[in-house]
Amino acid sequence: MPVEPSPTIWEFPAPSRFHPEDDLVATGADLEPGTVLAAYRRGLFPMPVGGPRAPMAWFSPVRRGVLRPHDLKVSRSLAKSARRFEVRVDTACAEVIDACAHPGRPSGWIDGQIRTAYLRLHELGWVHSVETWRDGRLVGGLYGLAVGGLFAGESMFHHETDASKVALLGLVGILDDGLERLVDTQWLTPHLASLGVGEVSRADYLRLLPPVLATAEPVFEPGPLTARSLFGRRTTTGDPPPGEGAR
Repeated sequence: MPVEPSPTIWEFPAPSRFHPEDDLVATGADLEPGTVLAAYRRGLFPMPVGGPRAPMAWFSPVRRGVLRPHDLKVSRSLAKSARRFEVRVDTACAEVIDACAHPGRPSGWIDGQIRTAYLRLHELGWVHSVETWRDGRLVGGLYGLAVGGLFAGESMFHHETDASKVALLGLVGILDDGLERLVDTQWLTPHLASLGVGEVSRADYLRLLPPVLATAEPVFEPGPLTARSLFGRRTTTGDPPPGEGAR
């Protein structure tokens, strides 16, 4: 079970104070574990903007990307690709974050303070990585924060075709247990839409959040996932447009 940290000393604004057309809803505070958890429980997440001395920015998107685990679309080619990889959980979280933070990626946003904050939350049992491996090499993966039935996806990467998609397939294999669970992708992209991610308003997301947070945390058992974990509840569909998601 994750370890509950000391509560935050900060107070986030109420949704009634959010600007109706602005995703950015607050600045400042810190990235202590209790602060970050409090933000997610209120529908916010941190992302640095500006230089290293700029205050932390907190977002609650006006339009939110979300995925119900049973809505994931698995193409026939993705199902075939999945058999080329080994999928592991929580065996290389720092390496996944570092790959997601590679300076060569466009629109990179993961800096040292974000890395430190999420690795601290990983040590406390809140942040998890799902990794794709091939021939003993880490070739793709994702990481995010799990609180209750919510998995807040932070970023993903791939070095081989379909590697990040297979990591998402592994994540959904863990979450798709029939309970009230939701994957938060923060924003919707055409690539994510092709995988079954939908979009809800900020108000609807905040209404969905309380029952999802009240659900018991899923079990992230460190080590390899079995093929049954990947495909136990999944059906395949036609192939979506090519591409790999990244944030």
